[in-house]
Amino acid sequence: MYYSKSSASLFLLPLSAIFFLISLIRKYLYRFNFLKSFKFKVPVVIVGNITLGGTGKTPLIIHLAKELKKNGYYPGVISRGYGSSVKGVIEVNQKSNVDEVGDEPILIQKHIRMPVFVSKDRVMAAKALIKKYKRINVILSDDGLQHYRLMRDIEVLVIDGTREFGNGYLFPAGPLRELKHKLNDVDAIVCNHKKVIEHSYLMKYKSKFLVNLKTKQKIPLTKVHLRNIHAIAGIGNPNRFFNDLKSFGLEFDSSSYQDHYRFSKKDFKTLSGKNIIMTEKDAMKCEKFAQDNFWYLPVDADIDLKFTNVILKKLKYISHG
Repeated sequence: MYYSKSSASLFLLPLSAIFFLISLIRKYLYRFNFLKSFKFKVPVVIVGNITLGGTGKTPLIIHLAKELKKNGYYPGVISRGYGSSVKGVIEVNQKSNVDEVGDEPILIQKHIRMPVFVSKDRVMAAKALIKKYKRINVILSDDGLQHYRLMRDIEVLVIDGTREFGNGYLFPAGPLRELKHKLNDVDAIVCNHKKVIEHSYLMKYKSKFLVNLKTKQKIPLTKVHLRNIHAIAGIGNPNRFFNDLKSFGLEFDSSSYQDHYRFSKKDFKTLSGKNIIMTEKDAMKCEKFAQDNFWYLPVDADIDLKFTNVILKKLKYISHG
């Protein structure tokens, strides 16, 4: 419904108008200090979007954290931990589980090996992060463009280039969290897969091999000869993942699930005897019952070097401001 102008979406437009008014009032309550927002001495970089569903924020967060570390920064990450049961604030570690902190924070911590804190309240997460790790000199927020309680120094907006802005309507008639005017306010725009905004940076995914979830065996994508494949995806845009697999010459059946779907053994009963290929994010939720036929595709963000330079330049300006 969100990606076409159907009768259902048109029927919901009055509710979108109400959503817009509530969002606008909330925004101005923070702007004029009727609601309290928090400013940290450490620069805060928010990587978010203005649409519902996945756009590629997590791979970008991982990429940006690694680049900042290469350039002498000591970044920490905060996340809301969508779908988690977290109460208060919790630090992600190698023993953390998906039910406790969510899938994306575990994936981020696995790749960057830097502090990652999860809380429904991003301000609380940021306070806990810099209290424990005095060396932190930049905070990366996984999502949160509309979380005005947390003041930010740099905003990075990520767009899914294959789906763009759907039907262009605000929630619930469409996928927009806020109007497209936001594009004019952010510090940098990153388009995932396809460049749909002129002044933006193109991000694509790089993959080199499949990894067996149980045995950790790696197979170069140039040498994959698996047969009887069934691909699954519980992410914001499953078709993007399926198209990536097709680009590697793989033939498969597929099943799509809602974003952050919690997989269980039952989901695979009808798929016995098949080679299951999934995203790395979904693999986080299947480790406990992984079989020899479970494979996942790791991806790395490949983005224009100019993007990193822009963020570094802005951080330098902030630190000397």
